[in-house]
Amino acid sequence: MSILFRVSLFAACIVLAEPVMAQDFNAGLDASSTGDFAIAIENWLPLAEQGNASAQYNLGVIYLNGRGVPQNYAEAVRWYRLAAEQGFAEAQQSLGILHMIGQGVPQDDVEAMRWYRLAAEHGLTQSQSFIGFMYQHGRGVLQDDGEAVRWYRLAAEQGLGTAQVNLGSMYQEGRGVLQDDGEAVRWYRLAAEQGLETAQFRLGLMYDYGRGVPQDDAEAVHWYRLAAAQGYDGAQLNLGTMYVNGRGVLQDYAIAHMWLNIAAANGLENARRARDIVGELMTREQISDAQARARACVLSDYSDCE
Repeated sequence: MSILFRVSLFAACIVLAEPVMAQDFNAGLDASSTGDFAIAIENWLPLAEQGNASAQYNLGVIYLNGRGVPQNYAEAVRWYRLAAEQGFAEAQQSLGILHMIGQGVPQDDVEAMRWYRLAAEHGLTQSQSFIGFMYQHGRGVLQDDGEAVRWYRLAAEQGLGTAQVNLGSMYQEGRGVLQDDGEAVRWYRLAAEQGLETAQFRLGLMYDYGRGVPQDDAEAVHWYRLAAAQGYDGAQLNLGTMYVNGRGVLQDYAIAHMWLNIAAANGLENARRARDIVGELMTREQISDAQARARACVLSDYSDCE
């Protein structure tokens, strides 16, 4: 599982004793929204030094991403910690992530779990899902599939797509719950409808193999195509294979070659082999056309592929 560490500036201004402080905080937000991070820092630094947790968190984000200042993970950790120790949930979650990946601090799963739990108690669904991941893989805690399912479910029922994918996987594999492909499909679908490419790919697989749903090549192609258009290499490989065999689509070696070529370029060795096999069934002109399609597809960020 790859963890996407996305942080954003905290835009909700907390209640401040002095109206001028609120004005300064909002002035920093206005500056940051236009990319003027130097002015944002100028407004937030005095507030952060006076103990304003929102300003402290935002400075952490700025140092983490190197916006208006040289990137400095240790400085990001320092500001996050000041906000986190005041109970600021987003800062607690950020500290958990940094301890988990060992950025700006020594890698420490136990410390990551401590911060995740604090953030989860404030209702942060991403931290709840991270706790599920830690239990699933036995990182910082004893490995426990039942606890993983409990935390994934808590976040999934609140609509967090990554938790829905992970919960679906637990049902598909029968880990911590009774194996249930139908329930796996339900959770995959909820995440896929939010646009998560991993969920779209897995839902495509379920239709491809008739697990938890009636087997349906056209539905498999539909979900593979959505994931492929987001750059998911496994979906690109499977979509290419569907075109090779004419399953759910009209057989088309040129489009098949295009998707297999793209998947190969994204690092899938079995896609490279499949592309070369399909190429043996094509003329040089057809291969040239397929290669041109692949270039156009990638250059258009997958908006001009078929």
